[in-house]
Amino acid sequence: MATTNDLKTGLVLKLDGGDLWSVVDFQHVKPGKGGAFVRTKLKNVLSGKVVDKTFNAGVKVEVANVDRREMQFSYLDGDEFVFMDTETYDMLNVARATVGDAANYLLENTVATVAVNEGNVLYVELPAAVELTISQTEPGLQGDRSTGGTKPATLETGAEIKVPLFITTGETVKVDTRTGEYLGRA
Repeated sequence: MATTNDLKTGLVLKLDGGDLWSVVDFQHVKPGKGGAFVRTKLKNVLSGKVVDKTFNAGVKVEVANVDRREMQFSYLDGDEFVFMDTETYDMLNVARATVGDAANYLLENTVATVAVNEGNVLYVELPAAVELTISQTEPGLQGDRSTGGTKPATLETGAEIKVPLFITTGETVKVDTRTGEYLGRA
């Protein structure tokens, strides 16, 4: 248990019957009239929903113990991704639904951050950008256009992104894992 005075960005709280909420932003407010309070912006760890919540100053809130570990993706076992802890070498199976869109940019031996609470995997977070090879793309036709065009390309993981016309099959490119956008050649 902690009080609202202990709130800080990144802290995970257990509110509303066990839902986990991460503190995105907070502000202590002391108005001229009335008691002080804390205005927070909270993000649901599982769904990603963001809400504003106000707490009276000094109110006790339950802090969830979330263990974030660097883990290496080893292999795909049916519908589960198997990660290995880089320190203890323990193996951890993570369901495809929990990995979510990160699966589009996940290759063997990729290091990711895995968040665990009470034995349950909450989410898998990849680095902001990864380097992947283009497995298939059509040759770009250069025409008379004022801005650069794009074309679809399939990555070695099977995900499809838009790349500039000059990119060819076999090239390695940097991809933003949050948006799936092409960032440049590797």
